[in-house]
Amino acid sequence: MEEMISLKQRENWEKQHYKIIGTHSAVKTCGWTKSMIRGNGGCYKLTFYGIMSNQCMQMTTSMSCANRCTFCWRDEKSTVSKEWKWNIDDSKIILKESKKAHHKLLEGYGGYEKRNKGAYEKSKEIKHVALSLTGEPIMYPKINELIKKFHSDGISTFLVTNAQYPEAINNLAPITQLYMSLDAPVKNLLKEIDVPLFKDHWERLNKSLEYLKEKNQRTCIRLTMIRGMNMKNFEDYAKMITKGNPDFVEIKAYIFVGASRQRLKMENMPLHEDIVSFSKELVKFLPEYDIVSEHIPSRVVLLAKNKFKINNEWHTWIDFKKFNELTLSGKDFRTEDYLKKTPKNFIGISGKGTIDVAREKGITHDIQ
Repeated sequence: MEEMISLKQRENWEKQHYKIIGTHSAVKTCGWTKSMIRGNGGCYKLTFYGIMSNQCMQMTTSMSCANRCTFCWRDEKSTVSKEWKWNIDDSKIILKESKKAHHKLLEGYGGYEKRNKGAYEKSKEIKHVALSLTGEPIMYPKINELIKKFHSDGISTFLVTNAQYPEAINNLAPITQLYMSLDAPVKNLLKEIDVPLFKDHWERLNKSLEYLKEKNQRTCIRLTMIRGMNMKNFEDYAKMITKGNPDFVEIKAYIFVGASRQRLKMENMPLHEDIVSFSKELVKFLPEYDIVSEHIPSRVVLLAKNKFKINNEWHTWIDFKKFNELTLSGKDFRTEDYLKKTPKNFIGISGKGTIDVAREKGITHDIQ
């Protein structure tokens, strides 16, 4: 049986500060985790949903993917495949070794004088996992086992999928928030941007949207905007979003980093102002949604369904303690069962932004 990760790939990723777990998983410290430990603020998931960035582990269960997206920071030599054809590592080992690797990556901050001591001490307890580092995590055949182990460990789950595995989405165990990428709303453009291996990639995306609509827990569709390519077709985007009926829509700028610089140009990276303008136009075609918030360093805007505005106050944050209780109870539950009011200082949109705000913070290399 062939190896998913070759020795050369392993060496290359380790030089980029990845910690390879077993034969197909990996952990890497997110730039926002480092930022929060340094006392410089958290990521957009803190602004939008209340995640503590210093307690979040970024990882993947599969370094392989079925797409070769033009905006991906991975190089052309990274593993791509339509199906799983490798060893299947035990989920218990992945959990144990991922946590160990994450803590190892943060050890250096213990002696860093300018660290926020409180944030650093709390970082020793992982409370969230972002299954979005690279590759397609939902490919891992034991993903449901691992998700349940995370929850048993008191760790919330945020999983990003490229919507090429609809049956895996349909069979996915309840998670805290499921993300689905929608990189273009029309077939030819999606093929140009995602460069999929599957010939029926469009049909797979549409089936995935149908399954997304049936989920009882929180869902989100993410749009990665590339200037000059997919910042158009507002009505088509609205139709696709309506089909998936997500709780949230994140409209996020492509970031000019990694190997994507060999395929795209700096001018393909939208300014935050561009994202705000696109969002304001798109929401005109989505009467069930409204603009709630923004995170300027990440160049991202959040749309939420109007049902999250309760007594004229937004409730986009997550009651993680309640979610943990619900998922361990074994009973059916829904998104509405673990809502939390969004603090007022995290609501609103200025749309101003600056070209260099993210670069000045030194975190653009790891914006997920």
